[in-house]
Amino acid sequence: MPRVLCAGHVNWDVTLRVDRLPQPDGESAVRNTRQGGGGSAANVAVGLVGLDCAATLVGSIGDDEHGLLARRDLERADVDLAGVVTADGVTTTKYLLVDDKGQVAVLGSAGVNEALGPDDVDPALVETADHVHLTAQRPETAARIAELAVEAGVPVSADPGRRITDRDFSRVIELADVLLCNRIEAEAVGDPAPDQTLVTKLGPDGSRLESADGTYSHPGFDVEAVDTTGAGDAFAAGFIAARLQGDGPERALAVGNACGALAVATEGSKTDCSWELVASLVDERGGF
Repeated sequence: MPRVLCAGHVNWDVTLRVDRLPQPDGESAVRNTRQGGGGSAANVAVGLVGLDCAATLVGSIGDDEHGLLARRDLERADVDLAGVVTADGVTTTKYLLVDDKGQVAVLGSAGVNEALGPDDVDPALVETADHVHLTAQRPETAARIAELAVEAGVPVSADPGRRITDRDFSRVIELADVLLCNRIEAEAVGDPAPDQTLVTKLGPDGSRLESADGTYSHPGFDVEAVDTTGAGDAFAAGFIAARLQGDGPERALAVGNACGALAVATEGSKTDCSWELVASLVDERGGF
């Protein structure tokens, strides 16, 4: 079973289902509320476990109730928490507003999800992984993990996230073998290096892969959007798992899109991306 180290944010999510996303001077009605663990690194780790990978999480949570609940949530999902540290302070909380079309707006409160510094990383966790996936976090911490992975010959994928234009992830982008971005992030990254693969997540339009071997695309799967939270994380889990089992670019894109579609069709940021569910979607809709 391949082992993937996922490094980045571990959060607590509070999801508010609303009739519409609020506008300035407007008001929205809350239909229901749910809570659960979140954060891109945690979401990808859970998705990978469902796809028969072992996942080790590296990140930080607070010493509060939400941190305890997030830890229990991940333990139930069989995620290895050897790299998760508990810091003094509150666990970062994200308030996710989801409208009837599944579109999401995010409000974030301050917390300790970036308490993990470069010197806190255990090199052994990196060196014994079969793959390293980096999500949004302190750029210097991500760079340290990437450097350790490169030294150990471990492939690296990176999904810097929404704040790619606000923070200096240049070292991570330089060292990554695979970059996973949405349209805006891909524009910020620019053309990939000759030895890199750039995967662009295109939402309902599927995804595209660019590398020295050529450009590949998959149109995605048409599903009714319930909640788009975590869809990009589910895509990453599917894409990484497919590549680790030896799949080529086209199949890896299809698996990633299938996992993203499963995420969009269900509530919450974490998604059950089992191979059985992926196969049932693909068999019904086509795509391999």
